[in-house]
Amino acid sequence: MPEINGATPEHNAGTPALTREALAQAALRVLERDGLAGLSMRKVAAEVGVKAASLYWHVRNKEELLDLLNDAIMASAEPPPREGDWRMQMRGYCWRHRQLLHDNRDAAKVVAGRLAPGPHMFGLLDDQLDRLREAGFSDAHAALTTYLLSSFVQGFVLQEQSPMSAAEADGASRLEVTTEVRDRFRALPVEDFPNLVALAGDLTEPSLDARFEFCVERILDGLAALLPPEHQ
Repeated sequence: MPEINGATPEHNAGTPALTREALAQAALRVLERDGLAGLSMRKVAAEVGVKAASLYWHVRNKEELLDLLNDAIMASAEPPPREGDWRMQMRGYCWRHRQLLHDNRDAAKVVAGRLAPGPHMFGLLDDQLDRLREAGFSDAHAALTTYLLSSFVQGFVLQEQSPMSAAEADGASRLEVTTEVRDRFRALPVEDFPNLVALAGDLTEPSLDARFEFCVERILDGLAALLPPEHQ
């Protein structure tokens, strides 16, 4: 690390020592308080009591800070028990990942599409791959399955946390929005839109938990087809 007048900035008199872990935890606190839109190098620096310039000795820019934040979010993730078959265990991974993303403000926006594994992610990823290989999946299919499951869960949560319409963004509840959409479907001319009229309730009434469960189970059905017959 470069030095200024024989000392790094974090070792100058009166300046608190910084670590990448401390920055990641500070970024988590800012994320929870201000959301991803409010996360900035300046705010993270203020959180740890230094000027923003000191952060650049540890992270080059905000994107690198987000890499640290990505792994910090995963620190509280716990793998499901090694109980039951592979379906039960992968189902557990999906439900736990969804809950983790809900427990941390804007976490889905941070982790979606980001391939920046750190020490907390290493253990989770290796554990998931081990279970899939043990279940009989080929190496290629095990690797692709980890991508499929994480991408699905992250995308589902992003949709859950996004306003369904301008009405919800303006303060209407999700139930109010879906009820209004259901009623609009039912009011359409049946001769022009017979399926929307007939399925209005099926399209709008299932809970998000029910939708998530349906999607996870169908994904697992598809993955089962990749296994050799003796493992299905």
